[in-house]
Amino acid sequence: MATRTLRRRLRHGDVDGGRNEHMDASGLDALNEPLLGNYSYDEDHSEGYDHRSHEDIWDDKKKEQLHWTYLFSNLIAQWAQWLVNILLGSGSIIGRFLPLPSIIQNGQGNPICLSPLQEERLRYLRQRLEVPFDGSRVEHQDALKQLWRLAYPNREIPPLKSELWKEMGWQGSDPSTDFRGGGFISLENLIFFANNYPDSFQMLLKKQEGKRAEWEYPFAVAGINISFMLIQMLDLQSAGMPTSKAGARFLELLGEDEKAFDNLYCVAFRMLDAQWLAKRASYMEFNEVLTSTRAQLERELALEDTTSIKDLPAYNMLNQ
Repeated sequence: MATRTLRRRLRHGDVDGGRNEHMDASGLDALNEPLLGNYSYDEDHSEGYDHRSHEDIWDDKKKEQLHWTYLFSNLIAQWAQWLVNILLGSGSIIGRFLPLPSIIQNGQGNPICLSPLQEERLRYLRQRLEVPFDGSRVEHQDALKQLWRLAYPNREIPPLKSELWKEMGWQGSDPSTDFRGGGFISLENLIFFANNYPDSFQMLLKKQEGKRAEWEYPFAVAGINISFMLIQMLDLQSAGMPTSKAGARFLELLGEDEKAFDNLYCVAFRMLDAQWLAKRASYMEFNEVLTSTRAQLERELALEDTTSIKDLPAYNMLNQ
């Protein structure tokens, strides 16, 4: 009965501040607005006096301290990044003479510090990417002839424009027309494959394993596509450091093996052929197989215990 009377008086506004001081918890339940604390207070004496608990005041002070600590940490981080940019800038005198490492993210938010050796190998690899295939250059012509000798050691080298080149998987009689975006490095990749993994190279060239499709993928052109796929996957054509997860991991592997890109190419080619057979694919499904090959490579590169290309599970296929 007392509670109902109190609630009725609260609704009609006839309970003043002095009486509010003596309200019990059951009376406060009828308030429409949420309370800021668990303690009631007298409005006539609240001005100029903080009735909050010591714990609440201490919490506010801690929050303020954390806020300023956060701002200060961000400021320090910004200044540090600014200093690194100055030291490593191409126009910086200090950056020219001090072999300071570069700092990037590994795609998982963890920083990677590039050693001077890694930076030099990355720079050299990017220089290779910038070289287009030029059929008029003697060294490029010689490279094509070298590839033929490795592929068919017992056969005479045909002219640079011949229908015989189609046997290797070039689309026309002139291989130079097939390179396009692959560049000279794609020819270097094929030569590296033939020199370092001759058994796997010959097996894929001659399609010796598994039940093959009537309309097979062309070997040489597939190799060019694999080179281009790897360049994209590893983010090697970006202006700065690679930012993809696969690209960041590749930079770690590059520190262990200066031929990491060429070895990864061989793994990718062998993996593509295995995916081709597993999917029972035909010529029109080549892009789909290439996409699944890239996805599998990215998964294997993401494995934590991978410290070199030879640690990739698919690398074992090259030894078969």
